[in-house]
Amino acid sequence: MLKVIFNVFSTVLFHIVSRFSNSAKSVQDFHKLSMPIKIENRVLFPDDVLLLVAGGRKYGFIKKSIIAELECVYYSKNVLDNAIVEKENVLSVDEYDEFRSIVRCPIPSVNYSTVVNLRWPYKNENLREENGLWITENQTIHSWENVAYGAVLDGETVVVFAKGLNLRRARESNPGQFSCHFGLGNWEVDERFMFTTKALVAGQEVVRCSLPRSIRKNPDKVSGIPVTIGMTPHVRAQGHERALLPSVAKIFDTKSEQKRKGEGNYELCVCTMVWNQAFALREWIMYHAWLGVERWFIYDNNSDDGIEEVVRELDLEDYNVTRHVWPWIKTQEAGFSHCALRAKHECNWVSFMDVDEYFYFPYSTPRHQRFRELGYAGQNSLRTLVTNFSSSSNTIGEIRTSCHSFGPSGLNSPPTQGVTVGYTCRLQSPERHKSIIRPDALDSTLLNVVHHFHLRKGFEYLNLPESTAVLNHYKYQVWEVFRSKFYRRVATYVADWQQNQNEGSRDRAPGLGTEAIEPPDWPLKFCEVWDTGLRDFVLSNFADIWTGLLPWERSPSR
Repeated sequence: MLKVIFNVFSTVLFHIVSRFSNSAKSVQDFHKLSMPIKIENRVLFPDDVLLLVAGGRKYGFIKKSIIAELECVYYSKNVLDNAIVEKENVLSVDEYDEFRSIVRCPIPSVNYSTVVNLRWPYKNENLREENGLWITENQTIHSWENVAYGAVLDGETVVVFAKGLNLRRARESNPGQFSCHFGLGNWEVDERFMFTTKALVAGQEVVRCSLPRSIRKNPDKVSGIPVTIGMTPHVRAQGHERALLPSVAKIFDTKSEQKRKGEGNYELCVCTMVWNQAFALREWIMYHAWLGVERWFIYDNNSDDGIEEVVRELDLEDYNVTRHVWPWIKTQEAGFSHCALRAKHECNWVSFMDVDEYFYFPYSTPRHQRFRELGYAGQNSLRTLVTNFSSSSNTIGEIRTSCHSFGPSGLNSPPTQGVTVGYTCRLQSPERHKSIIRPDALDSTLLNVVHHFHLRKGFEYLNLPESTAVLNHYKYQVWEVFRSKFYRRVATYVADWQQNQNEGSRDRAPGLGTEAIEPPDWPLKFCEVWDTGLRDFVLSNFADIWTGLLPWERSPSR
């Protein structure tokens, strides 16, 4: 009997010591961080509350294993009752920029404030005196629809990205109604904007301003400076009448990122924005890498499908892929402008395309007889194409390629051999075009309509004939995949499909309506022409080149 009691006591003591040791280790790990954690900003989104927490690449990212153990803490809206009344687990944690990480918390119940704080769950291991809370003097929360959310250094100017400007699509606006305001001095205490400059250009969600002289004199200290936009409804109004837009933006220097990685210029890069499309990345990247793409910028718009691991694997396999966390919803145009600035110092040409779009070279004209004899485009064909324009023309700033939209092709489930093999029936006429651009040829406004940009004076675009190259757009896939488009559209000026707006637009599925209900004839829709060109190319050539690496040849567990 004593032996049994002793064994039970030993087991209980072991678990207590283990838990204490693990907790102590977590606390020890936390105190090893190079700077204390501080909630700098909160932004309310439709699905969660986003907290920007101090700590980033410049200081060393906060360990996800530590933050994942935090609790989101909510308070009653009743000012007389400030006790903690609700707590939830953190939804997710992510790296953001040089200075901050992201923590996402659930939306609180209706009776609780959205001013969320974080708490260490172990009662006897408080990290601060305030009952174990990680709090900040700034107890405000911003709306995702009215906030300056990003800023990029570009020469002696800064490009600020903001929601709430309410500017027209694809139109340059009068910059006289805007100004930029920079936070210097004792910013961490009083959060005052000390310097102001006039806006140079403005359009959509982008305002470009010159840097204050004092900041230009210290270029090494520009990164991380807080900035916002001042607005006035009338150009004739005086400067002091301008209202400052709420801001979470800090200046980001893209050159510092390039220097850190030690990379030179690439001839051809690709930028895309994704939401929960990790399953599509490998086939898409491997195919276009074979065509000559050297660098990939993946803007991750709130994915929760393990995309980080997929990107890490591809990068380890030397595909030169980086993931950029982009939490701002309905901002695809601004995200592409941001990517154009980021790629400016690394890439001669950048293709802006989606992960369901594939370049294809038919080579069907007599002057392409040599390629017709080969039966397919050679390796690095896409890079060779843009290189030829670099060497032969100083005025071509954008190459436009027609898109053919493919339908479900009679399928009821995702094709096991990838989209290029599985989907073979399309609409007869192209729906739109996508572009490859020279970053140095873009207009200073960075105006774009999702996939093509405004060019500065002296540059022009070129429409590639379909006999040279086309984009196969696997737009209308099996319903299991396609219905995710009903969740939210990423573009700023494109209505979500649940909204009863622009139902005849080419951005929507014809005749589908506003509800995610599968039409009975969905597998047969959007099928006017059977087109097996790309499928035949992949089956006859890529299996030999990428043996063991194609998505359908990889182990499901990998």
